[in-house]
Amino acid sequence: MEQDMSRGNPTRLIFFFMLPILGGNLFQQLYSMVDTFVVGRFVGVQALAAVGATGAMTFLIIGFVIGLTAGFSVIISQKFGAKDPQSMRKAIAMSVLCAFFLSVIVSALATLSSKSLLRLLNTPADILEDANAYLVIIYLGITATIYYNLLAAILRALGDSRSPLLFLLIASALNIVGDLILVIQVGMGVRGVALATVISQTISALLCLYYIYKRFPSLHLKRQDWAIDWPMIGRLLQIGLPSALQFSVCAIGVMIVQAVINQNGSNTVAAYSVGTKIEQLVTQPLITLGLAMATFSAQNLGSGQLDRIRQGIRSATLLSILLSMLATAVIFAFGEQLARLFIEASETAVISQTVQYLHIVSYFFIALGMIFVFRNTSQGLGSGLIPMLSSIIELIFRALAAVTLPAMLGYVGICLSSPLAWIAAALLLVVSFQLQMKRLTALLKQK
Repeated sequence: MEQDMSRGNPTRLIFFFMLPILGGNLFQQLYSMVDTFVVGRFVGVQALAAVGATGAMTFLIIGFVIGLTAGFSVIISQKFGAKDPQSMRKAIAMSVLCAFFLSVIVSALATLSSKSLLRLLNTPADILEDANAYLVIIYLGITATIYYNLLAAILRALGDSRSPLLFLLIASALNIVGDLILVIQVGMGVRGVALATVISQTISALLCLYYIYKRFPSLHLKRQDWAIDWPMIGRLLQIGLPSALQFSVCAIGVMIVQAVINQNGSNTVAAYSVGTKIEQLVTQPLITLGLAMATFSAQNLGSGQLDRIRQGIRSATLLSILLSMLATAVIFAFGEQLARLFIEASETAVISQTVQYLHIVSYFFIALGMIFVFRNTSQGLGSGLIPMLSSIIELIFRALAAVTLPAMLGYVGICLSSPLAWIAAALLLVVSFQLQMKRLTALLKQK
């Protein structure tokens, strides 16, 4: 169902729009955590470390895909807000073509370079082959991932955040069943986990496509919509590529941290892997709030309502602070119990390092929430540069902290690398947003 976010109470619209996205993201995290649970419990700590060692490299590519499709959806959302269905269909058609060519290129390059990158990251020799096998399967399935994310982003651009939730529920169930069959019954180990993920993403993408075709006649693309429109492609890439690169730049920082962690052995790799999984789970409300703000700001920019964008950012900031405090409370109340879900009770050192990581990063969730709100709002307003600069700031601070702090603080220094990057990026984004709004106000007055 389409939803026009240029009318109605901003706080209510943002909150209820984010709820289905949150549900979908939580289920996406669920099957990611089921992967971790199955590997940790039924294959072993070494296999858990192998999958964990791929986290930064998976984020590098999957983050590129998510950023690209989110950038494309900004243009679609703006055309929807401007009530311009012809331009909206053209934007969708060009997005589909761009996504195809980029997915082929990214898949080929990532697959060919995976083992070399794992060696570059100091991946322990005892987990190298399993880590590479997992990555190759994930990378070969990147086309399904990019099209699911694109189709879900198109639905969200139209204000429909509920339908992607349904498809993720189905994909999550299929992924869990696939894990149980391929890992436990067939004995495929980490390869089975990767294959189950790719299969579930493919089915989810097909379901999204079928739903759009049946429920949105206005999106039925005509022959003329497929005619190459270079200005539209240029506009899509102008927003999409910086959005994609911002994820990749962040991922490079994460890879530097991963390289430092890999030097500390398989136990530390496993602890960091589980810790980041739990962190991603409890911060999903912050992520989805940011996604809601991208759609809200894009639609209201399309309709020329900057005052509503200001109202929205105030509401989102307050929500973000409250959700950050809740996430921190969850970590301190249940962090150890969550860690024990994935790690055998006998692995006390791994559990201890996992909980230590969670306690340290949770103090800084408010800064992380500000990043999601202001970065996504800037993207919704059509800026690719500001989010990109914030990612570069994150990279610099994360890399400097990861390289210098462990020598002074040991494992605590590793844990602090991301929080310091969050603070620096959040400060840049908040200041940049104010300048961006002043510029847009001046432009609208000229018109």
